[in-house]
Amino acid sequence: FAPAISRRIRRGGRDSRSAERSSRSFGGGNSSLMRRNDRNGGRVEKRFDRMERNGENLRSIRWDQVKLEAFQKNFFQPASSVLTRSRAEVNQYLDKNEITVYGKDVPAPIMHFHESGFPQYMLDEFQRQAFKEPTFIQAVGWSIAMSGRDMVGIAKTGSGKTLAYILPALVHISNQPRIARGDGPIALVLAPTRELAQQIKQVCDDFGRRMGIYNTCVFGGASKYPQESDLRRGVEIVIATPGRLIDFLERETTNLRRCTYLVLDEADRMLDMGFEPQIRKIISQIRPDRQVLMWSATWPKEIRKLAEEFLRDYIQINIGSLNLAANENILQIIDCCEEYEKENRLFKLLEQISSQNDGKTIIFVETKRKVDKIVNVIRRQGWRADGIHGDKSQKDRDYVLNTFRRSTNGILVATDVASRGLDVDDVKFVINFDFPNNTEDYVHRIGRTGRSTNKGTSYTFFTPANSSKAPDLITVLQDANQYINPELHEYARGSGRYRGSGGGRSRGNMSGGRGMGGRMGGGSRFSDSRSGRPNDAIVIIEMEVCGLGPAMVRLELHVHRTVWEPTDMALVALPLRTEATTVVTEGIMEA
Repeated sequence: FAPAISRRIRRGGRDSRSAERSSRSFGGGNSSLMRRNDRNGGRVEKRFDRMERNGENLRSIRWDQVKLEAFQKNFFQPASSVLTRSRAEVNQYLDKNEITVYGKDVPAPIMHFHESGFPQYMLDEFQRQAFKEPTFIQAVGWSIAMSGRDMVGIAKTGSGKTLAYILPALVHISNQPRIARGDGPIALVLAPTRELAQQIKQVCDDFGRRMGIYNTCVFGGASKYPQESDLRRGVEIVIATPGRLIDFLERETTNLRRCTYLVLDEADRMLDMGFEPQIRKIISQIRPDRQVLMWSATWPKEIRKLAEEFLRDYIQINIGSLNLAANENILQIIDCCEEYEKENRLFKLLEQISSQNDGKTIIFVETKRKVDKIVNVIRRQGWRADGIHGDKSQKDRDYVLNTFRRSTNGILVATDVASRGLDVDDVKFVINFDFPNNTEDYVHRIGRTGRSTNKGTSYTFFTPANSSKAPDLITVLQDANQYINPELHEYARGSGRYRGSGGGRSRGNMSGGRGMGGRMGGGSRFSDSRSGRPNDAIVIIEMEVCGLGPAMVRLELHVHRTVWEPTDMALVALPLRTEATTVVTEGIMEA
């Protein structure tokens, strides 16, 4: 059947479209890609890590007829300083860090590692990894999770949420009877993508190895046999994408009868990807008195409905606004330009970044074809770069990611396949070569830098084709206290680029982050009425750009106009040291 589909797809036309639908309906793997062509002929990919099986063949469990063994889930034994902390002190901590907590009998936060009651080896691992203090989500989340309560955590990317649920999971597991061969896991973590699942596994390895707690990572796009072997042998933690886990449950390779600790990570993303039916099927296989921790970057009604249905008497933590917000540790720079200008601007940017020789760079593009193109062009310029997208094999993806992690100043070019859950240390710069389809993806892309309490910088090329995204982008920038390129407001008003009566435009716009705004140009209509000669002006601005060191950008604006309209301006941001020279001919009244 599959070869027939392939032949029909190659012929194109209506048969092609129906064949694609048919091929998706008949499987195609847990990492199938739906594609469409963009206006430039590239293939835009939207990854659905899903639906090897939908779970129709899962055997229903009548939990009301099952005798369940009792289990313990309250292990909260913090230092006395936590229990004696005054309500005023706790409220001050919550208010200062913009933490909102809803629920009954909320335990006090753990503000310091030594207060946590975690085993000494965990404290040693904190020190080895140079963690100084718990992040806000960890401080509040640990005490709730260790108390055995259900919880919902709404937090931005880079908040440290993985440790917020993995460490309580390890404590939970260590206090349960040991698993035997054929037993399913005690803890299950569901994640939307294989990249995120693999990163969660790494955290489990770092902290669980010393306790003799084993895990496996179950996801599509890789061979089933090693995963199946791990599941049959028995592991305490399974980190899985929903589609592949459903497949193993239907085959009875594993079961979830021992599962008492369930985590839904990036629940909003899983629902966006169409995983809700699989999530419901999976939860139906888990005993109803389990402990559930749900994590999300947003709090839409679909997530609220899921929480109300599957969590009991839960506590909700909000870090910052309920709206999706960018990390304020990230300096966001928006460069308004034309499509054809982006490649040269990218090279100039990489030259400035490479002069720092400090930190990794991720470049996001829209299509897999463009990934390969940009990688090749960057390599020809003498930099080392690798690419990752959904069509690469799992072996190739792992090799590229591991190489990037080991590098000190590597460059990774990626599609949105890698924009969520890609947790790599020391990513200092994120470049959006192509603006994403929505601001949610924008926030998650730039969230690859500025992790935890680190600082980072994002650069985004914004073209007239992206103008419909300008209002939402302005909101994201405002919420994160960032400088807003004035040209974005023009896009938001629907007027496109700044244009004068003669149709000319400024030759450059480098917008900065937190800093001064500079404006060169006329504020009102004026001309040299005495001579009638055209007004010529050259404005040369040299500036250091956003902390990238001694590299300077030279912006030169040439204007040749009899009448200057108010919109004929060069709009630039001057965030740091600025040296500006203006040369203006006779007749210009204002400059």
